[in-house]
Amino acid sequence: MKIAGFDIGGANTDLAIIDFDTDGDMGNIHVDYCYLPMWEKKDELSHSLLKLLGDELNDIDAVGVCMTAELVDAYQTKREGVLDILKKVKNTFSVPLGFVGLEGILKPSQVFKDPLKVAAANWIATSQIAAIMDSDCIMVDVGSTTTDIIPIKNGSECAKGRSDLERLGTGELVYTGTLRSNVATITDKVPLDEGWFRVSSELFAISADVHNVLGNINPKDYICDTPDRAGKTSEDSMRRIARILCGDLDILSKSDIISICAYLHHKQTSNIAEAIQEVGDIEFMERVVATGLGMDVLASPAAQMARMNVVTMDEFLTPEECVVAPAVGTALMMEEFLQDQDFTSS
Repeated sequence: MKIAGFDIGGANTDLAIIDFDTDGDMGNIHVDYCYLPMWEKKDELSHSLLKLLGDELNDIDAVGVCMTAELVDAYQTKREGVLDILKKVKNTFSVPLGFVGLEGILKPSQVFKDPLKVAAANWIATSQIAAIMDSDCIMVDVGSTTTDIIPIKNGSECAKGRSDLERLGTGELVYTGTLRSNVATITDKVPLDEGWFRVSSELFAISADVHNVLGNINPKDYICDTPDRAGKTSEDSMRRIARILCGDLDILSKSDIISICAYLHHKQTSNIAEAIQEVGDIEFMERVVATGLGMDVLASPAAQMARMNVVTMDEFLTPEECVVAPAVGTALMMEEFLQDQDFTSS
């Protein structure tokens, strides 16, 4: 059986195709992703899903979906967003469909009745993989935009918060990521010339620029739009970082900017570490499974800063698969659901 798992995010849509044998064991895994800013291009979702599948389309036996794109400002409410994504996915595929919800996989008809049950539930899918690696741990998934910090006990997630709003209050969601975070949200001051300088609260630079300057990401990882719609070289990123201090490359040296980026990296790591420590203190846990695009750049250093024992999910998946871990987890959940139930696509 070949199952496609999609993670439809606000900025990126990820794919994992897994071949399962008759015993439900995983065989080959194919992963891919594309940049699809849903706030601008939500009507291109169907085309993007089909393009990601490519020649595999006719071999797919079922499709599982998790989502966070319902939050984009193209929708007035999350309910509207979920229902629009549901409609687009249903119109795209004729195979059995399932959606990751807070209580497991839901059929489309169940999603229609209670859309919020699948809103921003992609962390449920990722936690399934972390639980395989360690039945008692904190999963830390740093993506392009956000960080999920999910406690797992006895092999099951036990997050205190269920919605994004609740998780922002429990430390289980930190709105910072490897690529798309406005630098002005990471800190309000940076060190320079033995002093401290307040940053401008404009969208001049993003976290991708910080990590691009420091060499923490590969150029191919910088898949989102740049704030100024300019290039993605290290010098382009330096120019954008200089703007947060109302400067440019004539005013600030490259060494100044590298030093500022090193501080921003430290500050972003510290913000995540604070939340990890908060969750760890509540749950009396000290082990972390790190994953996501920022697995090595942010998640692991933050766990170490929080004095946690940390392993990375690339001990179970490949590094490329870790980047799209929610899509992989979605395919796993969909296969298990199909095995357990007499499933129809209704």
